[in-house]
Amino acid sequence: MAQEQDREGPIDRAVKRLDLAVTLLGQRISRGAARAEADSGSLVDADRARLAAELDAARSREAALEAAGAEASAALANAITELRAAIDRQAEA
Repeated sequence: MAQEQDREGPIDRAVKRLDLAVTLLGQRISRGAARAEADSGSLVDADRARLAAELDAARSREAALEAAGAEASAALANAITELRAAIDRQAEA
């Protein structure tokens, strides 16, 4: 083995070091990409949960507004009926 290193020149040793560095860098990039993908998935899940909660709240507000609209419509219908009755009574008098 010592003879092999003796036969290798400085360029061969530099190429081996560079190859090792590139391999290690590739491994770190792969691990970083895997972590980023995992983090991204959890962010998407959190965003999806937040949007679902907002949708539920909006649907609840919609139902409340529809109920209020129905009450207002009924009250207006009663008021119109009362006004017509009052106008009819005055016309008859």
